[in-house]
Amino acid sequence: MREKELLPHLFRTEYRKIIAVLVRHFGFEQISMAEDIASDTFLIAAETWGIKGLPENPVAWLYFVAKNKARDQVKRDLIFKQKIKPALHSEDKIIPETDIDLSDENIKDSQLQMMFAIADPVLSLESQTALSLRILCGFGIEEIADAFLTNKETIHKRLTRAKEKLRSEKIKIRIPTTAEISHRVDAVLTSLYLLFNEGYYSSSKNTVLRKDFCLEAMRLTLMLIENEQTNTAGAEALFALMCFHASRFEARTDQNGEIIRYDDQNVALWNEELISKGHYYLNKASRGKELSRYHIEAAIAYWHTIKNDHAEKWENILQLYNQLLIICYSPVTALNRTYALSKINGKQAAIEEAEKLGLTGNHLYHVMLGYLYTGSDHSKAVHHLKTAWTLAKTEKEKSLIRKDIEKLT
Repeated sequence: MREKELLPHLFRTEYRKIIAVLVRHFGFEQISMAEDIASDTFLIAAETWGIKGLPENPVAWLYFVAKNKARDQVKRDLIFKQKIKPALHSEDKIIPETDIDLSDENIKDSQLQMMFAIADPVLSLESQTALSLRILCGFGIEEIADAFLTNKETIHKRLTRAKEKLRSEKIKIRIPTTAEISHRVDAVLTSLYLLFNEGYYSSSKNTVLRKDFCLEAMRLTLMLIENEQTNTAGAEALFALMCFHASRFEARTDQNGEIIRYDDQNVALWNEELISKGHYYLNKASRGKELSRYHIEAAIAYWHTIKNDHAEKWENILQLYNQLLIICYSPVTALNRTYALSKINGKQAAIEEAEKLGLTGNHLYHVMLGYLYTGSDHSKAVHHLKTAWTLAKTEKEKSLIRKDIEKLT
């Protein structure tokens, strides 16, 4: 990796680790201090490395500086308290040694405990996801704002309120009990699912695929699986789903970052290793009686990795969508089902089902109807695609829809 690319890369990979360890060490009441220490560490690195060059072990250098800054901060805080509170007990006046453990094992433990602490029901799911992106994934305010389709000020306020709530409620960062894992695991998985989806179906105006979001979600989900206490069939199914989707990363966009739809993807670019890994974890997730939405969505994603386009494939996908709608209905899922229905029963049957949904404000609804009407009603196909173009939120989506319209005009 080139020198100018190293520090941004390390910021992405190490900032989150330093934050997790510091917050676990000092508690949520000192979360701002932890963020300041981590940020200052990278600022010092940028200034020092630019003058003296790269250290022999950049990661160890960062950890050393972060530890020293944490110790210095503790000393400054204690001295300040001693000056303004001279009545402190003598034992309180001793400056303690602050041992910040940045070993791989402690980093993993800290991030895992943080995951379940952030999933405390005192926070809304929206706040949990935003805080996870910030603390566990190291994303900037602007990146989070982009993901939520809002502005930096809104995200800043949301994060501030969430942190204050964790402080005021005195939420502890510790190994969750079996009961807490049971009660919070759904929130943790939902947050990771949303994080992956934001990467895979990015709402960013600049890109349609955020691999960094997806890889972060996969890393954190695998962390759950690798810990005996937090591993569940749902987590394994979710990881399988992520593997199947990630296997088609390279085929989903062209060299210009433009979207390539499923039917037009180059199957030679699909990653067989990730498909095999997804198959392995989906089989593991099949133990016991649990059948979550992640199991069914992973099975749907599995069938999408079958390269041969035959009736059995789409019949299985259709039946799985039927199951998914029973346990977790959503209009978008019902819309996706109509594509599989068209493959089995024809486009007219799919049109009838799609139009019942009435998702007139959703651009994907009009894209689907544009596809379904193509070949039977030219004017309706063009009408729906033009409507989809006006409703699309990103330039990449508009560009793809524009190409669809051009093919028909």
